[in-house]
Amino acid sequence: MEAARSVTIVNPEGLHARPCHAIVSVALEYGCTLAVTCAGVEADGRSILSLMTLQAAQGSELELRAVGDGAEDLLRRLAELVAAGFQA
Repeated sequence: MEAARSVTIVNPEGLHARPCHAIVSVALEYGCTLAVTCAGVEADGRSILSLMTLQAAQGSELELRAVGDGAEDLLRRLAELVAAGFQA
């Protein structure tokens, strides 16, 4: 199964180490791949260092694409996490 979703970074600090860790922690709970694209640059959503290369600031739009079992649920959870400003 494949799923895609767009989200907008709302937290003032953007996509720094802690939000990247939060994304990866959720992604690793699923057996699917996760690609995150920002401004034409794609990163592995299961890698903190790869996500940090996106340098996504507040207001940046991320395109999330997951492939595999649970893809839709993964993207739903990530959209909620991003919308909450990465506050659990």
